[in-house]
Amino acid sequence: MSLINDIITNPAYHDYLAILKGARNGFVYGVKVRFPHALVMSILFGRGDWKARAWVIFRATRQHAFNLAKFVTLYKIILLLQKKFNGGKERSADTFVAGLLGGYAVFGERNAVNEQIVLYVVSRVVASFIPRASSPYNTSSQSALATSVVKPIPPHSKYFTVFAALSWGAVMWLFRHRGETIQPGMFSSMQYLYRDSETWNDLRTLFWHNT
Repeated sequence: MSLINDIITNPAYHDYLAILKGARNGFVYGVKVRFPHALVMSILFGRGDWKARAWVIFRATRQHAFNLAKFVTLYKIILLLQKKFNGGKERSADTFVAGLLGGYAVFGERNAVNEQIVLYVVSRVVASFIPRASSPYNTSSQSALATSVVKPIPPHSKYFTVFAALSWGAVMWLFRHRGETIQPGMFSSMQYLYRDSETWNDLRTLFWHNT
């Protein structure tokens, strides 16, 4: 145990162990994010018996978890290689190159899970261009942001209002006129909210089940 602890705490091995820890964290986070989402979506919009739905939940959770683990692993490996080739110094573009190659290798295949993850990432990239407010988010002392050197700053409220309005206006127009362009998970949610709520046959289908 003493030898293992010496290796774990040795700065010479830090970058390599960080790759393993990153893979572990990517897998765990993928399970935490995807499992409840897949479970709720299966309950609300799933088809078939519960055995078939359970398999869909398992498959989506597994794919999300392994993809995040693979991406974090590749990202850290590529970063480390670039750093070594540059004399131990990290350049500004290294993170972009590592993310580009990792994203291509892991999330380049078009499937439902990858599409949802990529759209989530895109929305955050686009939202980052909203002008920022003057002060960081309020965080508790237990928050991960509390000890971070970089303090994320929320969007300026005025510009966020415009951004939110344009986003909702655009997605509602797309749903009505170009529904084929919307991601399937979101389309199912919007179908449930805006179209299934417009028809019913009796009291049961008005308050309990959709027609």
